[in-house]
Amino acid sequence: MSFDTSLPFNFLPIPTDVHFGPGVSASLSTHLHALAARKAFIVTDPGVRQCGIVDRVTDALEQGTVPFDIYDRVTADSGSTLICEAVDGLKNSGADVVVGVGGGSALDTAKAVAALATNPGSPLAYVGLHKVKNRPLPTVAIPTTAGTGSEVSLWSVFTDDSRQMKVAMGGLRLFPTVALCDPDLTAGLPPDLTASTGMDALAHAIECYTNKACQPISASLALRAIELIGKHLRRATLDGRADRASRAAMLLASTMAGMAMNSTRLGLAHALAMPLGSWGLKIPHSVAIAVTLPLVMEFNHTAAPERFADVARALGECGDDSPADAARRAPAAVARLARDVGIPKGLSAFGLSEDHVGDVIEEAMKSGNVGVNPRTTSREELAAILRKAM
Repeated sequence: MSFDTSLPFNFLPIPTDVHFGPGVSASLSTHLHALAARKAFIVTDPGVRQCGIVDRVTDALEQGTVPFDIYDRVTADSGSTLICEAVDGLKNSGADVVVGVGGGSALDTAKAVAALATNPGSPLAYVGLHKVKNRPLPTVAIPTTAGTGSEVSLWSVFTDDSRQMKVAMGGLRLFPTVALCDPDLTAGLPPDLTASTGMDALAHAIECYTNKACQPISASLALRAIELIGKHLRRATLDGRADRASRAAMLLASTMAGMAMNSTRLGLAHALAMPLGSWGLKIPHSVAIAVTLPLVMEFNHTAAPERFADVARALGECGDDSPADAARRAPAAVARLARDVGIPKGLSAFGLSEDHVGDVIEEAMKSGNVGVNPRTTSREELAAILRKAM
Protein backbone atom coordinates (compact mmCIF):
# COMPACT_ATOMS: atom_id res chain seq x y z
CA MET A 1 0.00 0.00 0.00
CA SER A 2 1.75 3.15 -1.22
CA PHE A 3 0.68 6.58 0.02
CA ASP A 4 2.66 9.74 0.63
CA THR A 5 2.17 10.09 4.37
CA SER A 6 3.80 13.53 4.34
CA LEU A 7 0.66 14.93 2.73
CA PRO A 8 -2.25 16.07 4.94
CA PHE A 9 -5.56 14.28 4.58
CA ASN A 10 -9.06 14.17 6.02
CA PHE A 11 -10.97 11.15 7.26
CA LEU A 12 -14.59 11.87 8.11
CA PRO A 13 -15.76 10.72 11.54
CA ILE A 14 -18.16 7.78 11.57
CA PRO A 15 -20.58 8.53 14.42
CA THR A 16 -22.51 5.27 13.94
CA ASP A 17 -22.31 2.82 16.83
CA VAL A 18 -21.55 -0.40 14.94
CA HIS A 19 -22.36 -3.83 16.38
CA PHE A 20 -21.39 -6.88 14.34
CA GLY A 21 -21.96 -10.61 14.75
CA PRO A 22 -24.40 -13.49 14.32
CA GLY A 23 -27.61 -12.81 16.24
CA VAL A 24 -26.72 -9.22 17.09
CA SER A 25 -30.05 -7.97 15.67
CA ALA A 26 -31.75 -9.54 18.72
CA SER A 27 -30.25 -6.75 20.83
CA LEU A 28 -32.37 -4.10 19.07
CA SER A 29 -34.62 -3.35 22.04
CA THR A 30 -31.57 -2.83 24.28
CA HIS A 31 -30.31 -0.13 21.93
CA LEU A 32 -33.73 1.48 21.67
CA HIS A 33 -34.01 1.63 25.44
CA ALA A 34 -30.57 3.24 25.55
CA LEU A 35 -31.90 5.87 23.13
CA ALA A 36 -34.91 6.38 25.45
CA ALA A 37 -37.18 5.46 22.55
CA ARG A 38 -40.90 5.30 23.28
CA LYS A 39 -41.95 3.77 19.96
CA ALA A 40 -40.17 2.49 16.84
CA PHE A 41 -41.11 3.04 13.21
CA ILE A 42 -39.82 0.15 11.08
CA VAL A 43 -39.04 0.94 7.42
CA THR A 44 -38.68 -2.09 5.15
CA ASP A 45 -39.84 -3.60 1.86
CA PRO A 46 -42.43 -6.29 1.11
CA GLY A 47 -39.85 -8.95 0.23
CA VAL A 48 -37.94 -8.60 3.48
CA ARG A 49 -41.19 -8.75 5.42
CA GLN A 50 -42.48 -11.74 3.47
CA CYS A 51 -39.34 -13.81 4.06
CA GLY A 52 -39.71 -13.46 7.84
CA ILE A 53 -36.79 -11.19 8.67
CA VAL A 54 -39.05 -8.42 9.93
CA ASP A 55 -40.74 -10.92 12.24
CA ARG A 56 -37.37 -11.62 13.84
CA VAL A 57 -36.90 -7.90 14.42
CA THR A 58 -40.38 -7.37 15.82
CA ASP A 59 -40.02 -10.42 18.08
CA ALA A 60 -37.00 -8.68 19.62
CA LEU A 61 -39.03 -5.53 20.11
CA GLU A 62 -41.94 -7.39 21.70
CA GLN A 63 -39.61 -9.16 24.10
CA GLY A 64 -38.12 -5.79 24.98
CA THR A 65 -41.59 -4.22 25.35
CA VAL A 66 -40.94 -1.57 22.68
CA PRO A 67 -44.09 -0.61 20.71
CA PHE A 68 -43.71 -0.28 16.93
CA ASP A 69 -45.41 0.41 13.63
CA ILE A 70 -44.28 -0.98 10.28
CA TYR A 71 -43.99 0.75 6.91
CA ASP A 72 -43.27 -1.95 4.31
CA ARG A 73 -43.81 -0.23 0.96
CA VAL A 74 -40.18 0.55 0.14
CA THR A 75 -39.24 -0.06 -3.50
CA ALA A 76 -35.90 -0.14 -5.28
CA ASP A 77 -34.51 3.41 -5.21
CA SER A 78 -37.58 4.69 -3.40
CA GLY A 79 -39.15 7.77 -4.90
CA SER A 80 -39.50 11.18 -3.30
CA THR A 81 -43.29 10.70 -3.12
CA LEU A 82 -42.90 7.42 -1.25
CA ILE A 83 -40.52 9.05 1.24
CA CYS A 84 -43.08 11.78 1.94
CA GLU A 85 -45.75 9.10 2.44
CA ALA A 86 -43.52 7.28 4.91
CA VAL A 87 -42.78 10.54 6.78
CA ASP A 88 -46.53 11.10 7.16
CA GLY A 89 -46.86 7.56 8.49
CA LEU A 90 -44.08 8.18 10.98
CA LYS A 91 -45.63 11.39 12.25
CA ASN A 92 -49.06 9.76 12.59
CA SER A 93 -47.56 6.86 14.52
CA GLY A 94 -45.94 9.08 17.12
CA ALA A 95 -42.71 7.06 16.89
CA ASP A 96 -39.49 8.73 17.95
CA VAL A 97 -36.92 6.35 16.40
CA VAL A 98 -36.64 4.89 12.90
CA VAL A 99 -35.47 1.32 12.29
CA GLY A 100 -34.43 0.45 8.72
CA VAL A 101 -34.46 -3.26 7.87
CA GLY A 102 -33.37 -4.45 4.45
CA GLY A 103 -31.02 -3.69 1.59
CA GLY A 104 -29.72 -0.32 0.51
CA SER A 105 -33.09 1.07 -0.58
CA ALA A 106 -34.73 0.32 2.78
CA LEU A 107 -31.84 1.76 4.77
CA ASP A 108 -31.56 4.85 2.56
CA THR A 109 -35.30 5.39 2.82
CA ALA A 110 -35.14 5.04 6.61
CA LYS A 111 -32.38 7.66 6.80
CA ALA A 112 -34.34 10.06 4.60
CA VAL A 113 -37.52 9.53 6.65
CA ALA A 114 -35.65 10.23 9.90
CA ALA A 115 -34.22 13.43 8.39
CA LEU A 116 -37.56 14.66 7.02
CA ALA A 117 -39.22 14.05 10.39
CA THR A 118 -37.28 17.01 11.79
CA ASN A 119 -36.55 19.06 8.65
CA PRO A 120 -39.39 20.72 6.72
CA GLY A 121 -40.38 20.25 3.10
CA SER A 122 -39.63 17.75 0.39
CA PRO A 123 -36.62 15.42 0.30
CA LEU A 124 -35.72 17.13 -2.98
CA ALA A 125 -34.85 20.27 -1.01
CA TYR A 126 -31.95 18.36 0.57
CA VAL A 127 -30.35 16.84 -2.52
CA GLY A 128 -26.62 17.42 -2.31
CA LEU A 129 -24.24 17.61 0.64
CA HIS A 130 -24.77 19.01 4.13
CA LYS A 131 -28.21 20.53 3.52
CA VAL A 132 -29.92 18.71 6.40
CA LYS A 133 -29.62 21.24 9.24
CA ASN A 134 -31.75 19.82 12.06
CA ARG A 135 -30.70 16.60 13.75
CA PRO A 136 -32.79 13.70 12.37
CA LEU A 137 -34.59 11.25 14.61
CA PRO A 138 -32.31 8.45 15.84
CA THR A 139 -31.95 5.72 13.21
CA VAL A 140 -31.04 2.07 13.63
CA ALA A 141 -29.85 0.35 10.43
CA ILE A 142 -30.15 -3.43 10.09
CA PRO A 143 -28.75 -4.56 6.72
CA THR A 144 -29.99 -7.76 5.09
CA THR A 145 -27.60 -7.64 2.11
CA ALA A 146 -23.82 -7.38 1.95
CA GLY A 147 -23.36 -4.67 -0.61
CA THR A 148 -24.35 -1.05 -0.13
CA GLY A 149 -22.71 -0.22 3.20
CA SER A 150 -25.64 2.14 3.81
CA GLU A 151 -25.56 1.22 7.51
CA VAL A 152 -22.34 3.27 7.83
CA SER A 153 -22.83 5.72 4.96
CA LEU A 154 -23.55 9.45 4.95
CA TRP A 155 -25.65 9.14 1.77
CA SER A 156 -29.32 8.45 1.12
CA VAL A 157 -30.07 7.65 -2.53
CA PHE A 158 -33.62 7.93 -3.88
CA THR A 159 -35.52 8.85 -7.05
CA ASP A 160 -36.72 12.34 -7.90
CA ASP A 161 -40.20 11.38 -9.09
CA SER A 162 -40.66 14.59 -11.07
CA ARG A 163 -37.67 13.74 -13.31
CA GLN A 164 -37.45 9.97 -12.74
CA MET A 165 -33.80 10.61 -11.89
CA LYS A 166 -31.77 9.02 -9.10
CA VAL A 167 -30.43 11.64 -6.69
CA ALA A 168 -28.86 11.67 -3.24
CA MET A 169 -28.80 13.67 -0.07
CA GLY A 170 -25.72 13.42 2.10
CA GLY A 171 -23.95 14.74 5.16
CA LEU A 172 -22.78 13.85 8.63
CA ARG A 173 -26.33 14.04 9.99
CA LEU A 174 -27.41 11.20 7.66
CA PHE A 175 -25.27 8.56 9.40
CA PRO A 176 -27.39 6.02 11.27
CA THR A 177 -27.18 6.24 15.04
CA VAL A 178 -26.69 2.48 15.45
CA ALA A 179 -25.88 -0.28 12.95
CA LEU A 180 -26.72 -3.88 13.83
CA CYS A 181 -24.79 -5.99 11.29
CA ASP A 182 -26.11 -9.52 11.70
CA PRO A 183 -24.79 -11.92 9.03
CA ASP A 184 -27.53 -14.41 9.93
CA LEU A 185 -30.03 -12.03 8.31
CA THR A 186 -28.18 -12.33 4.96
CA ALA A 187 -28.18 -16.15 4.89
CA GLY A 188 -31.33 -16.47 2.80
CA LEU A 189 -30.31 -13.95 0.13
CA PRO A 190 -30.69 -15.58 -3.32
CA PRO A 191 -27.49 -16.30 -5.30
CA ASP A 192 -28.09 -13.60 -7.92
CA LEU A 193 -28.54 -10.89 -5.28
CA THR A 194 -25.63 -12.24 -3.25
CA ALA A 195 -23.47 -11.95 -6.35
CA SER A 196 -24.51 -8.49 -7.54
CA THR A 197 -24.57 -6.85 -4.10
CA GLY A 198 -21.19 -8.43 -3.35
CA MET A 199 -19.81 -6.90 -6.54
CA ASP A 200 -21.22 -3.55 -5.44
CA ALA A 201 -19.26 -3.83 -2.19
CA LEU A 202 -16.16 -4.76 -4.20
CA ALA A 203 -16.66 -1.68 -6.38
CA HIS A 204 -16.91 0.52 -3.28
CA ALA A 205 -13.60 -0.84 -2.06
CA ILE A 206 -11.75 -0.76 -5.41
CA GLU A 207 -13.00 2.66 -6.53
CA CYS A 208 -12.24 4.07 -3.07
CA TYR A 209 -8.74 2.54 -2.96
CA THR A 210 -7.69 3.64 -6.43
CA ASN A 211 -9.16 7.14 -6.69
CA LYS A 212 -7.38 10.48 -6.27
CA ALA A 213 -8.95 11.25 -2.88
CA CYS A 214 -7.95 8.06 -1.09
CA GLN A 215 -5.77 8.29 2.02
CA PRO A 216 -4.16 5.72 4.33
CA ILE A 217 -7.11 5.14 6.69
CA SER A 218 -9.69 4.57 3.94
CA ALA A 219 -7.11 2.59 2.00
CA SER A 220 -6.54 0.15 4.85
CA LEU A 221 -10.26 -0.53 5.20
CA ALA A 222 -10.79 -0.81 1.45
CA LEU A 223 -7.86 -3.13 0.77
CA ARG A 224 -8.92 -5.55 3.50
CA ALA A 225 -12.47 -5.49 2.12
CA ILE A 226 -11.12 -6.42 -1.34
CA GLU A 227 -9.25 -9.37 0.16
CA LEU A 228 -12.35 -10.63 1.98
CA ILE A 229 -14.58 -10.34 -1.08
CA GLY A 230 -12.03 -12.02 -3.34
CA LYS A 231 -11.87 -14.94 -0.92
CA HIS A 232 -15.53 -15.28 0.04
CA LEU A 233 -17.93 -14.00 -2.65
CA ARG A 234 -17.81 -17.18 -4.73
CA ARG A 235 -18.48 -19.31 -1.64
CA ALA A 236 -21.28 -17.07 -0.37
CA THR A 237 -22.96 -17.18 -3.78
CA LEU A 238 -22.59 -20.95 -4.15
CA ASP A 239 -23.89 -21.94 -0.73
CA GLY A 240 -24.60 -18.88 1.36
CA ARG A 241 -27.17 -20.54 3.58
CA ALA A 242 -24.73 -23.17 4.84
CA ASP A 243 -21.47 -21.23 4.59
CA ARG A 244 -22.03 -18.82 7.46
CA ALA A 245 -18.35 -17.89 7.61
CA SER A 246 -18.48 -16.49 4.08
CA ARG A 247 -21.72 -14.65 4.82
CA ALA A 248 -20.07 -13.00 7.82
CA ALA A 249 -16.96 -12.14 5.81
CA MET A 250 -19.02 -10.56 3.04
CA LEU A 251 -21.06 -8.42 5.45
CA LEU A 252 -17.89 -7.34 7.22
CA ALA A 253 -16.30 -6.42 3.88
CA SER A 254 -19.36 -4.44 2.84
CA THR A 255 -19.38 -2.50 6.11
CA MET A 256 -15.64 -1.80 5.92
CA ALA A 257 -15.92 -0.59 2.32
CA GLY A 258 -18.86 1.61 3.33
CA MET A 259 -16.76 3.22 6.05
CA ALA A 260 -13.85 3.71 3.66
CA MET A 261 -15.75 5.49 0.90
CA ASN A 262 -17.35 8.22 3.01
CA SER A 263 -14.20 10.33 2.87
CA THR A 264 -13.19 9.59 -0.72
CA ARG A 265 -16.21 9.18 -2.99
CA LEU A 266 -15.80 6.54 -5.72
CA GLY A 267 -15.28 6.49 -9.50
CA LEU A 268 -16.71 6.02 -12.98
CA ALA A 269 -18.70 2.84 -12.27
CA HIS A 270 -20.74 4.70 -9.68
CA ALA A 271 -21.00 7.81 -11.87
CA LEU A 272 -22.63 5.63 -14.53
CA ALA A 273 -24.82 3.66 -12.13
CA MET A 274 -26.95 6.63 -11.03
CA PRO A 275 -28.35 7.50 -14.49
CA LEU A 276 -28.47 3.82 -15.47
CA GLY A 277 -30.93 3.39 -12.59
CA SER A 278 -33.02 6.36 -13.73
CA TRP A 279 -35.87 7.08 -16.18
CA GLY A 280 -37.43 4.01 -17.75
CA LEU A 281 -34.16 2.07 -17.61
CA LYS A 282 -34.22 1.34 -13.88
CA ILE A 283 -31.25 -1.02 -14.15
CA PRO A 284 -30.61 -2.40 -10.64
CA HIS A 285 -27.74 -0.50 -9.07
CA SER A 286 -25.70 -3.54 -8.12
CA VAL A 287 -26.05 -5.08 -11.61
CA ALA A 288 -24.98 -1.85 -13.31
CA ILE A 289 -21.96 -1.68 -11.02
CA ALA A 290 -21.03 -5.33 -11.47
CA VAL A 291 -21.06 -5.11 -15.28
CA THR A 292 -19.23 -1.78 -15.60
CA LEU A 293 -16.59 -2.25 -12.87
CA PRO A 294 -14.06 -4.38 -14.82
CA LEU A 295 -14.45 -2.11 -17.88
CA VAL A 296 -13.80 0.98 -15.76
CA MET A 297 -10.78 -0.72 -14.19
CA GLU A 298 -9.40 -1.56 -17.65
CA PHE A 299 -9.64 2.14 -18.51
CA ASN A 300 -8.15 3.33 -15.20
CA HIS A 301 -5.36 0.92 -14.31
CA THR A 302 -2.57 2.75 -16.17
CA ALA A 303 -3.26 5.93 -14.18
CA ALA A 304 -2.51 4.32 -10.79
CA PRO A 305 -0.49 1.15 -11.49
CA GLU A 306 0.78 0.65 -7.94
CA ARG A 307 -2.74 0.88 -6.49
CA PHE A 308 -4.17 -1.49 -9.09
CA ALA A 309 -1.28 -3.88 -8.49
CA ASP A 310 -2.31 -3.91 -4.83
CA VAL A 311 -5.87 -4.72 -5.91
CA ALA A 312 -4.65 -7.62 -8.05
CA ARG A 313 -2.63 -9.05 -5.16
CA ALA A 314 -5.56 -8.63 -2.75
CA LEU A 315 -7.64 -10.69 -5.18
CA GLY A 316 -5.05 -13.47 -5.14
CA GLU A 317 -3.12 -12.57 -8.27
CA CYS A 318 0.45 -13.52 -7.32
CA GLY A 319 3.71 -12.81 -9.09
CA ASP A 320 6.94 -10.86 -9.01
CA ASP A 321 6.28 -8.75 -12.09
CA SER A 322 6.34 -4.95 -12.21
CA PRO A 323 3.51 -2.82 -10.81
CA ALA A 324 2.39 -2.03 -14.36
CA ASP A 325 2.18 -5.72 -15.26
CA ALA A 326 0.47 -6.60 -11.99
CA ALA A 327 -2.01 -3.73 -12.46
CA ARG A 328 -3.08 -5.21 -15.80
CA ARG A 329 -4.21 -8.35 -14.01
CA ALA A 330 -6.63 -6.50 -11.71
CA PRO A 331 -9.43 -5.89 -14.28
CA ALA A 332 -9.15 -9.48 -15.49
CA ALA A 333 -9.39 -10.80 -11.92
CA VAL A 334 -12.57 -8.80 -11.32
CA ALA A 335 -14.07 -9.87 -14.66
CA ARG A 336 -13.32 -13.49 -13.79
CA LEU A 337 -14.95 -13.12 -10.37
CA ALA A 338 -18.02 -11.54 -11.96
CA ARG A 339 -18.26 -14.40 -14.45
CA ASP A 340 -17.83 -17.03 -11.74
CA VAL A 341 -20.72 -15.66 -9.67
CA GLY A 342 -23.05 -15.35 -12.65
CA ILE A 343 -23.07 -11.61 -13.34
CA PRO A 344 -24.69 -10.86 -16.74
CA LYS A 345 -22.22 -10.13 -19.53
CA GLY A 346 -23.90 -6.89 -20.56
CA LEU A 347 -26.70 -4.45 -19.87
CA SER A 348 -28.55 -4.65 -23.17
CA ALA A 349 -30.76 -7.37 -21.65
CA PHE A 350 -31.87 -4.75 -19.13
CA GLY A 351 -32.92 -2.34 -21.88
CA LEU A 352 -29.75 -0.31 -22.40
CA SER A 353 -29.34 0.74 -26.03
CA GLU A 354 -27.48 3.30 -28.11
CA ASP A 355 -30.48 5.61 -27.72
CA HIS A 356 -29.68 5.98 -24.01
CA VAL A 357 -25.97 6.72 -24.30
CA GLY A 358 -26.18 10.49 -24.69
CA ASP A 359 -28.52 11.03 -21.74
CA VAL A 360 -26.63 8.63 -19.46
CA ILE A 361 -23.28 10.28 -20.19
CA GLU A 362 -24.74 13.77 -19.79
CA GLU A 363 -25.84 12.94 -16.24
CA ALA A 364 -22.83 10.78 -15.35
CA MET A 365 -20.38 13.57 -16.15
CA LYS A 366 -22.08 15.75 -13.49
CA SER A 367 -21.16 13.28 -10.76
CA GLY A 368 -18.54 14.15 -8.16
CA ASN A 369 -17.22 10.63 -8.71
CA VAL A 370 -15.80 11.69 -12.09
CA GLY A 371 -13.53 14.30 -10.52
CA VAL A 372 -11.83 11.84 -8.17
CA ASN A 373 -11.50 9.05 -10.73
CA PRO A 374 -7.81 8.13 -11.11
CA ARG A 375 -7.79 8.93 -14.83
CA THR A 376 -9.11 12.18 -16.27
CA THR A 377 -12.13 11.25 -18.34
CA SER A 378 -13.80 12.85 -21.35
CA ARG A 379 -17.40 12.36 -22.38
CA GLU A 380 -16.25 10.35 -25.37
CA GLU A 381 -14.14 8.03 -23.23
CA LEU A 382 -16.96 7.44 -20.76
CA ALA A 383 -19.35 6.78 -23.64
CA ALA A 384 -16.91 4.18 -25.02
CA ILE A 385 -16.92 2.38 -21.66
CA LEU A 386 -20.72 2.43 -21.57
CA ARG A 387 -20.97 1.00 -25.07
CA LYS A 388 -18.71 -1.88 -24.06
CA ALA A 389 -21.12 -2.57 -21.19
CA MET A 390 -24.09 -3.16 -23.48
